[in-house]
Amino acid sequence: MTLRRTRGARLIALSAVVALGLAACSGGGKEATTDDSGGGANAAGSSGYTIAMITHETPGDTFWDKIKAGAQQAAKDEGVTLKYSNDPDASKQAVLIQNAVDSKVSGIATTLVTPDALAGSVKAATDAKIPVVGFNSGIDQYQQLGALMYFGSDETVAGTAAGKRIADAGGKHPLCVIQAAGSVALEARCAGVKSAVPGTENLQVNGADDGAVVSTLQAKLSQDKSIDYIVTLGAPIAIDALKAMEAASSKAKLITFDLNTEAAQDIQDGKIEFSIDQQPYVQGYMAVSSLYLYLKNGNDVGGGKAVLTGPSFVDKDNIATILPFTKKNTR
Repeated sequence: MTLRRTRGARLIALSAVVALGLAACSGGGKEATTDDSGGGANAAGSSGYTIAMITHETPGDTFWDKIKAGAQQAAKDEGVTLKYSNDPDASKQAVLIQNAVDSKVSGIATTLVTPDALAGSVKAATDAKIPVVGFNSGIDQYQQLGALMYFGSDETVAGTAAGKRIADAGGKHPLCVIQAAGSVALEARCAGVKSAVPGTENLQVNGADDGAVVSTLQAKLSQDKSIDYIVTLGAPIAIDALKAMEAASSKAKLITFDLNTEAAQDIQDGKIEFSIDQQPYVQGYMAVSSLYLYLKNGNDVGGGKAVLTGPSFVDKDNIATILPFTKKNTR
């Protein structure tokens, strides 16, 4: 998921935004994947720490490539053995967390997109004295669940910022496209947009099936020509939306959350008005680094408060600067 600040492409350095180098994301029903990585200049495991990163990634969603790139770089920099696994199914993500607890890892970094479903396994980790940090999703729930720190965007702030920008441009009837049912982060984004533009309408799609996203959106746009903005909550969904808009001859404008290379290019080409960036590379990097620092020194990054990695706006005014980083998979 990506955030902006104000209109002219200034990065929103929200008050609490990170002093670091610092969607949503998607969900669906695809199979989980597991990956062990780490090492580099500092060999994997040289610190003696093994950190498990567990997300709700839908395999194939380019957003998570940036999360993993950041986490892998942090593991390389700090000599941490990183064990990455994911499953978009909430109950299966909970099992992955429990598996990490059972294997006695040094720390756990996890997304908290479905807090109720993950509460039991996170508690099992804290009961076992394994430090947990949250990132990407669950900013309002991480403390209650027992996570020590949090890295991500405030999705309500991000959605509201996007909505204000739409309202300033005269938008009356945005369509907010939710690609993963039950995601607290995605719901918060759309609620934020609606707080600024009361005429906002939500549309649920299956983000794990691009063809279904296109057909559902096309049908909606063909049926309702009053839709003047489409708000997608992930870069791959924005690409689907462009196809649907063309098929439906829609005149709506498109904005999105998050970036991938294709979406960034579409911003430069004027097909997407702007993106709201949450800097996933930074989320992955900080999730691992914060656990390393906690284990090594007892450090508490954020001083008990969430560390924000967004929102910041990416648009025609700053895309030339950001596009090269996007192509390197670091922004």
